[in-house]
Amino acid sequence: MMIKYWLLAMRPKTLTMAIMPVLTGTVLAWHEQHLFDPLPLVLALLAALLIQIGTNLHNDAADYERGVDTAERLGPKRAVAQGWLSAKKVKAAALASFVLALVCGIYLVWLGGWPILLAGLFSLAAAFLYSGGTHPVAYSPLGEVFVLIFFGIIAVAGSYYLQAIAISGLAVVAGIIIGLPAAAVLLVNNYRDLDTDVKAGRRTLVSIIGRKLSCYIYAVLLILPIILAPLLTTNPIRMLSWFALPAAIYLIRKLFQNSPGLALNSLLAQTAQYQVLLSVLLMTSLLFLR
Repeated sequence: MMIKYWLLAMRPKTLTMAIMPVLTGTVLAWHEQHLFDPLPLVLALLAALLIQIGTNLHNDAADYERGVDTAERLGPKRAVAQGWLSAKKVKAAALASFVLALVCGIYLVWLGGWPILLAGLFSLAAAFLYSGGTHPVAYSPLGEVFVLIFFGIIAVAGSYYLQAIAISGLAVVAGIIIGLPAAAVLLVNNYRDLDTDVKAGRRTLVSIIGRKLSCYIYAVLLILPIILAPLLTTNPIRMLSWFALPAAIYLIRKLFQNSPGLALNSLLAQTAQYQVLLSVLLMTSLLFLR
């Protein structure tokens, strides 16, 4: 039973947001440079997963300590708030995850030099500052921008760099494509939790612009990647990303039509799945265009 609680605290449904950027950057490097080294891929995946897990664990404990996770919470139950795990143990596990990510990064820094060192250190710092420190990013309007940068641009471009030891403008574009739906996941989370966030003093983007405008921002976050994806190649198969359009329309309509409540939990998971779909379509188009 204890293992179950730890798995819940790690939030496995969100871990695809750490996996897809690394895979996308690696596939793009193979497409552009015809280069592939499995060791950097494996270590980058491990480091990304460990950082994501550490962030989730730290957020679980920090939100409880700040009084955000209360009985009024609409989202999935949190391990510390429910008393399943202690905040001290969860924070220790988060620190252990960050340390293990740092260990994985030693070889990556040796391989990629100072650009990877900076990317790794910034990612670890951002993982802590997301819900830690005196001014957590998760409590500000910058959360979606944070996700776009670290779960999109830096993750994709960094994974590309580890394969090619060079940077590419297309890697940045690909990072934006993958990062936008990841930002949409956080937007849905904050949309669902708006009432309790306001009571706890969280000033998220949704709390500032309101639910109606947030729905339109969500639509942009899902549709814009489909429009940008064809920029990565001139081959007609670049239009493969448009197969994600029906899913995007379905999710957008669901957010517009559903009143805030428990139904948004499924929308959040489906938005994360949408990022996977978009990433798979993007990688498929690149794999067939060597």
